[in-house]
Amino acid sequence: MEQRLIFLTILGMALVTYLPRLAPAWLLSSRTLHPAMARFLSFVPTAVLSALLLPSLLVVEGRLNVTPQNVFLWAAIPTLLVAWRTRSFFGGVATGLVLVAGARLLLGL
Repeated sequence: MEQRLIFLTILGMALVTYLPRLAPAWLLSSRTLHPAMARFLSFVPTAVLSALLLPSLLVVEGRLNVTPQNVFLWAAIPTLLVAWRTRSFFGGVATGLVLVAGARLLLGL
């Protein structure tokens, strides 16, 4: 493929990726949002993360899996509790890692 075409493709991909993300920041940077809108937007990261994470916890090989062998699902429950109670990202990640590693090591899952 020609170098110019590759460069233009990368440039176009960068524009369609970053422009929708930067446009609201540019347009709203000098304004204050209504408190109700700010509160609504504060839930967006949690909702998006949940929407991305939940299918990977519940669906294994294209099928719903809530059996005791689904180590990721069962490790996620105490991990979420630790993250919620401590408000610590590192604490949640460390808890999840220890639980999954422990289950695999001790239980052979």
